[in-house]
Amino acid sequence: MIKKLISLFILFIFIGLIWSFAGRNQPLIPPQGYISQIQEINSPDSLSRTLVGIQPFMKVSDYFYQESFEDKLRIYLEEANSKGFLDKKSMVIFPEYLGTWLVIEGEKQSIAKKETLQDAMTLMVLSNFFEFGIFYFQTGAIQDKAAAALFKMKSMKMAKSYYSTFSNLSKEFKTYLLAGSIILPNPTVVDGKLYVDTTGDLVNASFIFGPDGQIIGKPILKAFPIESEQPFLSAKNPSDIPVFDLPLGKTSVLICADSWYPEAYQNAKNEQAELILVPSYCTGDGTMNNLWNGYSGYDEPLGTDLTDIGKITEQAAWEKYALPGQIGKSGAALGMNVFLRGELWDLGSDGQPLVVSKGKLLPIQPAEKAGIWALNF
Repeated sequence: MIKKLISLFILFIFIGLIWSFAGRNQPLIPPQGYISQIQEINSPDSLSRTLVGIQPFMKVSDYFYQESFEDKLRIYLEEANSKGFLDKKSMVIFPEYLGTWLVIEGEKQSIAKKETLQDAMTLMVLSNFFEFGIFYFQTGAIQDKAAAALFKMKSMKMAKSYYSTFSNLSKEFKTYLLAGSIILPNPTVVDGKLYVDTTGDLVNASFIFGPDGQIIGKPILKAFPIESEQPFLSAKNPSDIPVFDLPLGKTSVLICADSWYPEAYQNAKNEQAELILVPSYCTGDGTMNNLWNGYSGYDEPLGTDLTDIGKITEQAAWEKYALPGQIGKSGAALGMNVFLRGELWDLGSDGQPLVVSKGKLLPIQPAEKAGIWALNF
């Protein structure tokens, strides 16, 4: 009887392994750019520096292979380059969470057919059951242990693919790249290269890559994770947000919600930053037209008109309380905020770039899906 049980257990493990690896190595799906807008916001006459905001339109299939992810982003950079937007005094800004969905790289491609993110992650857990279990039980006292375990389990591969992609592209196009953001455990930069510690806290991190393909300075870590991020991401001190001394000018990067909080601008003010760059991701189709529900996960900062909550639109709130409304306090002359768009399970997406010059919110031509905007200065 015991021998039969052991045999059944071995058979069960064997079948599970076969199922787990099935459907992972499928042909690459050629990426599409879905570009519907390319705009040079102002004339380049006598101006030598350029901010290039890219709003990619991402599909789940863009993340199954590192090559697919890199080829997708190359589409946008080739278009920007063909318009003369890119050189060693240009900075390309990609949006928040762009690298995060590399968590599905190498996974079963049936994940793309799932209707919800929850269903997709459940399939991912089942097809990596043993490895997931190890990370799950190693994860400490955190509210969403499953999400934390998944991202830690894949973090080494995610970091490698993310770094390779943006290192290759920054060298290829000889320009500076603000590489959106990615969820990683305790990321560090040593000699321009990216490392992670799978035992560390998960953070929402961004990085600037130079034309030599190396990361400049230290990671930019989100200080104010929103309510949906707080169960598995660690908040960081806004006083640690770095300011980068670049050929384009002194630059500060605020990841999405950080741009709503005056504390996040303090280092930019102290260091006399000229540029404030904001990679963002606003979930939900049509969210910008909905009524604003107030700050997510934190109390409203001093000076917020609480009567605006439930009265003005989300779009109006971004314009009043985020980058356009806050940048003047930093003393920076220019700011650009770009958003991630795409079809990623049931998450939805919304947002168009916010571009500020000398205290004024500049009009831009919106993109139905993907778009590229250049601001010369």
